[in-house]
Amino acid sequence: MWPGGSIHGSGDARYRMCGGADVTRRGGGLRVVLVGPLPPPAGGMANQTRQLARLLETEGVTVDIVRQNRPYTPAWVGRLYWLRAFARLIPYLIDLWKAGARNSVFHVMANSGWSWHLFAAPAVIVARLRRAAVVVNYRGGGAEEFFRRSYPFVKPVLRLADAVVVPSGFLGEVFGKRGVDVQVVPNIIDLHRFRRGAEETGPGARRPHLVVPRNLEAIYDNATAVRAFRLVKDHVPDARLTLAGTGPEGPALRRLVEELGLGDAVVFAGHVENARMPELYRSAAVVINPSLVDNMPISVLEALASGVPVVSTDVGGVPHLVEDGRTALLVPPRAPERMAEAVLRLLRDPDLAVRLADAGRAASREYSWDRVRERLFAVYGQALAAAGARQGGPPGPPWRGSGAAAGTDHEGGR
Repeated sequence: MWPGGSIHGSGDARYRMCGGADVTRRGGGLRVVLVGPLPPPAGGMANQTRQLARLLETEGVTVDIVRQNRPYTPAWVGRLYWLRAFARLIPYLIDLWKAGARNSVFHVMANSGWSWHLFAAPAVIVARLRRAAVVVNYRGGGAEEFFRRSYPFVKPVLRLADAVVVPSGFLGEVFGKRGVDVQVVPNIIDLHRFRRGAEETGPGARRPHLVVPRNLEAIYDNATAVRAFRLVKDHVPDARLTLAGTGPEGPALRRLVEELGLGDAVVFAGHVENARMPELYRSAAVVINPSLVDNMPISVLEALASGVPVVSTDVGGVPHLVEDGRTALLVPPRAPERMAEAVLRLLRDPDLAVRLADAGRAASREYSWDRVRERLFAVYGQALAAAGARQGGPPGPPWRGSGAAAGTDHEGGR
């Protein structure tokens, strides 16, 4: 894990973590072009983009958002599979070009697959053409598989970036295996919104309400959570399950619920507005993350910050985010029996539930804006310095009171 400012472990990964006392704390005079999706739909990257824009503005930064998922105009274009990508791409490129300026930082939220080719790569290229500093913030949990297929196309674009940022040591290792020097700046959690409820409704006293806060997509494997719930309900008859999300797996999951005889015990909550998620977490006895592929799931961070014990599959970056038996219980993917056993442990052992919830809440503080801010501003400072050197300009950030520096490098991965 990254808390404490260091990464431990071994391997070929090479990535740095920004830190140090001389990092810029205020961004007055800095202009950031934030390139990413926005809700709706309210996915993890979209919520992080919106939250980051708000937090940067509180630091005096001028933020221009270039939206990757802007609505189709006209709306009917969205129904034409082969046309809709171009219908969105052309205005997107125009927005990127208008937003560019020499003394700005392009902060590009990047994902795997076609999202990289259609949105991240064009943003990096346009930013370089506009002589701006470029920070690629890569967040795709499927990066390893994507790079195996497409890295010859990804590498030239990455080389145009002045800094590459990832939210977890897991992705740091993926990039490090390919000789890319990246910096870990984790996802941000708003501890003012996600907080523990009243003591009498703490994890040891809550009703047996299980929550799965993932969209109904195949990679999140909600079916395993439903099957595990069937096993839990055999032992805890008043248990109930809420699936908070939307997606193409919805009809199949509803059929599975009926086949397993779960009836009214399972609630399909559909899309839950981000503003209502804290209340949902506080109502939960256990939060389940059944995903097959993951990087640094925001839903797990939000559950930890809400003081709710978590049962998660041990895939991707999840073991970098939580520690089995200390801040969460980890189980193999596609193993409903193991998942049910872990949930039952927490429902039957209130002391264990409280210990995990307390440790998870404490760990979540390391992902607050107060802890992450300095790392991000250090990255911006480095990117601006690199862009200035490339263009023969001043070798430092252009905003007032700057003291941004690279900070201490930490070799190795975990």
